[in-house]
Amino acid sequence: MKAITMRIQKFSRPGVILLATVVAIITSMVVANATQTITTPNAAFISYSLASGANSAPITPATNRSVLVMGCCTATGGVGHVSLFHVPGGFMQWSGLESPPAAITSGNSVTAGTHIVFLDVTAHMVDIQVASGDTIRIHNAYGFAVAGNVTLIW
Repeated sequence: MKAITMRIQKFSRPGVILLATVVAIITSMVVANATQTITTPNAAFISYSLASGANSAPITPATNRSVLVMGCCTATGGVGHVSLFHVPGGFMQWSGLESPPAAITSGNSVTAGTHIVFLDVTAHMVDIQVASGDTIRIHNAYGFAVAGNVTLIW
């Protein structure tokens, strides 16, 4: 009887170690599959100061992905934003909200000067426009200089 008990004890210790190893491996696999990858977004911050009737330099948004474009006019107040999709060599497509009085803006174009979103309050004289099929620009239609900033996040 003593020999049988010793033999069971000898087999049970390796069995327990094996079982613990299997449990640890399965737990590690479950934890590894359950983790979420969070990436830090890319961003570009552009300050502008535009004379009457002037356009900013062309801005090239990231391609083949949605880009949040939001801006404000610090000279007159106001803020607007759009989700923009830039198809390289193709067109710009957008949907968003104009500066107050708020209205939905959406469309797509390759034509320079096409309105995307207003950044100033009420008068709607400062806007982001299509500059080309691959770029956008900020335009000031006021009779005086304005300043503000635009942020792109992708």
